[in-house]
Amino acid sequence: MLNYPVIIQGGLGAGVSSWLLARTVSQIGQLGVVSGTALDVILARRLQTGDPGGHLWRAMQHFPIPEMAQRILDTFFISGGKKDKDVFKKVSIYSQNPNRFLQELTVVANFAEVFLAKEGHKGVVGINFLEKIQLPTLFSLYGAMLAGVDYVLIGAGIPREIPGVLDKFANHEEASLKMYVEGAGSGDTYRIRFDPKKLIQKVLPELKLPKFLGIISSVTLAIALLKKATGKVDGFVIENLTAGGHNAPPRGKLHLNAKGEPLYGKKDKVDFEKIKRLGLPFWIAGSYGSPEKLKEALALGAKGIQVGTSFAFSRESALSEEIKQKLLQKTARGEGVVFTDPKASPTGFPFKVISMEGSISEDKEYLDRTRICDLGYLRHIYKKKDGSLGYRCPSEPIESYIRKGGSPEDVIGRKCLCNGLMANIGLPQLQENGYIEKPIVTAGDDYKFLARFLKNVESTYSARDVIRYLLE
Repeated sequence: MLNYPVIIQGGLGAGVSSWLLARTVSQIGQLGVVSGTALDVILARRLQTGDPGGHLWRAMQHFPIPEMAQRILDTFFISGGKKDKDVFKKVSIYSQNPNRFLQELTVVANFAEVFLAKEGHKGVVGINFLEKIQLPTLFSLYGAMLAGVDYVLIGAGIPREIPGVLDKFANHEEASLKMYVEGAGSGDTYRIRFDPKKLIQKVLPELKLPKFLGIISSVTLAIALLKKATGKVDGFVIENLTAGGHNAPPRGKLHLNAKGEPLYGKKDKVDFEKIKRLGLPFWIAGSYGSPEKLKEALALGAKGIQVGTSFAFSRESALSEEIKQKLLQKTARGEGVVFTDPKASPTGFPFKVISMEGSISEDKEYLDRTRICDLGYLRHIYKKKDGSLGYRCPSEPIESYIRKGGSPEDVIGRKCLCNGLMANIGLPQLQENGYIEKPIVTAGDDYKFLARFLKNVESTYSARDVIRYLLE
């Protein structure tokens, strides 16, 4: 009988749930999870800051194709780190046919993150992705599997093709994913493909098949995933609407409350008895980060809980120390508001944002920021009149978005999450016009309870403190 973890540490993107946090959680016997979002850019920027501690260099020395890892180092590593006045060297933006170097960078980046998370212990490690961010997924999954990742967790959609991809990559076989293309007809099929043998060109042993957990928000989505999955689904994480980051939109027509947040109703509540009847292990997320809620989850038939917010502000997370201190001090004073913004994310999904001085939500300079889409993870793919594919983002320059066929209404209130999330982890881009990208911090509703971890005069706490509290 499998020994399932009671606590899954949430995949906090981009880069917040780094290898150090995941490794700490895994060493204690729970499931530590790294975020797989934007690891290609994160690796490139960490190397340009000089790779403090030499951890990435150490991980890359274990990559099975040394010359591939060396190309990445030669391209991005700066001994001692770049100067503050210098911009980060840019990474190519993903498309249906990414260039070879971008494929290599993504594979190596995911390998390095998982390798470091698994280094020096026998615990299990997972990696988290968003179904909404499709284009890097194949290359990211393969890199994580090369490092022996134990679990793959994917939400923000119905990732029905992922189990079949994992089966193929275990044998280094070619795999593909159907692309969501706006304006595509019923007879159109667009796919992104990756053949590891063409990239690696070396015989490698069969890889371990990781367990796959779908992150869903309703019984309907769970049933749909089970029926349509191309391989084995090993379980679910059931995410409630109070979880941080992207939330599932309300079912039916969107209505807002007096604060401007989406209103959820009876249809959005999960029937856990029906989930239990599906016969697969599941964990509950979204304001379940307490001993009382853990007991409740177990009583509902869950194997345990997924917790994100409490880990996001721990010492081991990669959230910048300045942001951690600002927001921990706020919660200690009983301040700080989490707002479910229906407009911020280019995906169209509601996105939770914490109010903080100097962040996108409260920075006056941001309103005058020159719009740019230079990372492109949340772009929408659309079919052009000639049948080829185009890429547009509601957060890019308005004229450009409309010229590509986007609706003017789509740009209202949109924020550049890609750049904001990079700033969260201390890797903000200095744009060519001198503007330094500002952070946009997300957390679940449990943010208001973080003061419980601040003992006596201490202003920080560890991931170990979180687990000790949950299991007390």
